[in-house]
Amino acid sequence: AERATGNDEGEIRRVLNTLLQFLEQDDSRSLIVAAPTHPQALDSALFRRFDVVVSYQIPTPEQSEETVRNRLAPFDSGSLDWNQVKEAATGLSYADVAAACDTAAKDAVLEDTLTITTERMVAALSDRRRGRRL
Repeated sequence: AERATGNDEGEIRRVLNTLLQFLEQDDSRSLIVAAPTHPQALDSALFRRFDVVVSYQIPTPEQSEETVRNRLAPFDSGSLDWNQVKEAATGLSYADVAAACDTAAKDAVLEDTLTITTERMVAALSDRRRGRRL
């Protein structure tokens, strides 16, 4: 968290300062990778310790469609209503879209079919939106 926040009780400040010192003093041949889920909640000093910062944005509807097509390539998804799928995927991350594809694929396999229906795909995307991690 930001070091200057008013509700900081000192503990998080000590943890952050220790981490920053560790990063500055590290002379190993190691590669340090960080993947925060809420980067906006982190102190900006942390980001300055990394040579490269890669940021992933929420995919556009077209990028979500491409992700679904790629992830479900081994399945028959030819009858999907892409407008409904893209609408259901709006606002979800790449990880959520991929996980929804996995859920839809597992459901299809359990029902002994290789066909992914619009209903199955939209339901899986909706579950991700509601936070149900199946």
